[in-house]
Amino acid sequence: MDFTQRLQDLMQQVGVSSFKALSRTAGVSERQILRLRRFGVEQMRVDVLLKLSQALQVSLSELVATFSLFDVVRDNGIPTQELLQNIADLKREYDRSQLQLQQQRLVLLQDFQQSSLQLLESLLLQFPTAAQKARENPDLPAINIVPLVLKPLEKLLQQWGVEAIAPVGAELPYDPQMHQLMEGTAQPGETVKVRYTGYFQGDKLLYRAKVSPVMER
Repeated sequence: MDFTQRLQDLMQQVGVSSFKALSRTAGVSERQILRLRRFGVEQMRVDVLLKLSQALQVSLSELVATFSLFDVVRDNGIPTQELLQNIADLKREYDRSQLQLQQQRLVLLQDFQQSSLQLLESLLLQFPTAAQKARENPDLPAINIVPLVLKPLEKLLQQWGVEAIAPVGAELPYDPQMHQLMEGTAQPGETVKVRYTGYFQGDKLLYRAKVSPVMER
């Protein structure tokens, strides 16, 4: 039994022009769509069927009814009503698993926030007071406040495996892969000065360092 025409009819109703477009819209592989065309719902996962039903704007029950003929189901020894019940049970199980996944993500997010706040504790507690003192006494040297910001930040970056490309003020050979020119021009290998540092996390480049050309002395 080939279900291709039935699928194309549903696609036409929602303006999906090709199987590739359906794959993108539903977020399922083209292989899964081919399986639906050839075998109907009997060999499909419930999460895939849910995505296809949403993309085709039909209910899960309608999708199952459309892609499972009574004769085909009877030959396999599974009544249509039983198949629909199985799909409904799988959908409930899928919904439960999605809820559990969302709860796990929330717990992980809360753990991440808590650990980050612990690393920034000294900044959170001391910086507002230091900033108020600076407003009350404009002559207070800024150098006294800098460690309150830098130390917690450095500790946090170290914890996350984030490393600076180079310190601000460093002069080094220009590398367009790691450096972004703020002004002027420079050829690879020519000396530039770091104006704003960039960062790596492991082998991944997070931000290029912003640099300016160094004039020949």
